[in-house]
Amino acid sequence: MTRVPGPTLADIARAAEVSTATVSHALNGTGRIGDATRRRVRETATRLGYGTPGPPRSRTLGIAVTTFPGAWNYTEIAYFSRAVTAATSAAHARGYALITLPAARAADDAWHRLAVDGMLIMDSPRGDPMVRALRARGVPLVFDGVPGDPHPGDHWVDNDHEATTRTVLDHLTASGARRIALQSGHGDEHYARAVTAAYRRWCAERGAEPLVVPFDVADDQGHAFDGLLGRRDRVDRVDAVHAVYDPGGRQLLAAAARHGLRVPADLRLACASEDPGYATTAPPVTTVSLNPERTARAAVELLVDLVEGGGTARPGPVAVPAALLVRASSGAQPS
Repeated sequence: MTRVPGPTLADIARAAEVSTATVSHALNGTGRIGDATRRRVRETATRLGYGTPGPPRSRTLGIAVTTFPGAWNYTEIAYFSRAVTAATSAAHARGYALITLPAARAADDAWHRLAVDGMLIMDSPRGDPMVRALRARGVPLVFDGVPGDPHPGDHWVDNDHEATTRTVLDHLTASGARRIALQSGHGDEHYARAVTAAYRRWCAERGAEPLVVPFDVADDQGHAFDGLLGRRDRVDRVDAVHAVYDPGGRQLLAAAARHGLRVPADLRLACASEDPGYATTAPPVTTVSLNPERTARAAVELLVDLVEGGGTARPGPVAVPAALLVRASSGAQPS
């Protein structure tokens, strides 16, 4: 792995508009400087990619989700929970410990001192401060999903979101749907951008109007769908939705009930989710599994090979197939 030259204390001092002595105190936790100044210096250092030269051999790997850097517990989400469990098992099988790091610490200076041999980064956005800091140290990285700022020689494991999205949309069409909407995320996440782009291309090929509904994790009752599902004209009303996030299926069931729509007679739906609870909803919901266990195991195997082989593993993507589990909500007979 080629090491990216890191900034000096003088570089950080100029960017933070402080002295080099203040930078030294802030990064080492010494000196009498204010908390706001210490925090600003550390955040600047992280942003610039400052770090110590190279990780120790600790037989420890790290895993973190950095898409949304606020305070949220990603282990409560089925995909990440299953991925972390599988990654832990895979790391142990290769003789490594695995530590799970909080998403809210992406701008923290802890990344400069983290004693790991390699890191698995899930859903890394563009401008990821943690990735910059770890790259500066030469820490081997493997990404779950395409990295937001890919570098030559990067390694990642991902699904074919183009093929998966087309499989879902074609399935809904085959079951009788004529006007399909997509519930997707917004912002900088590669997964949402890739699925939305695939959906728009699919619509363009058929001369259909793309209808993208923004995902809101707090919208338990699916009010974001009211404008589409409340139309009385059957020709104009959406008759199928593909939701790309776990809560979307339940949001759609709630919205359909509120508008008096029968699933699947009036509204067909599919949802990307690893939640087994969708097998017992009324009706059971068709789901897309992104296969988090297989993805995580492949990523850990690749990461250990990088650590032990000095970064000689072949770069580029490793593809993991997704799976469509057909249930009653999509209006077709389960296979």
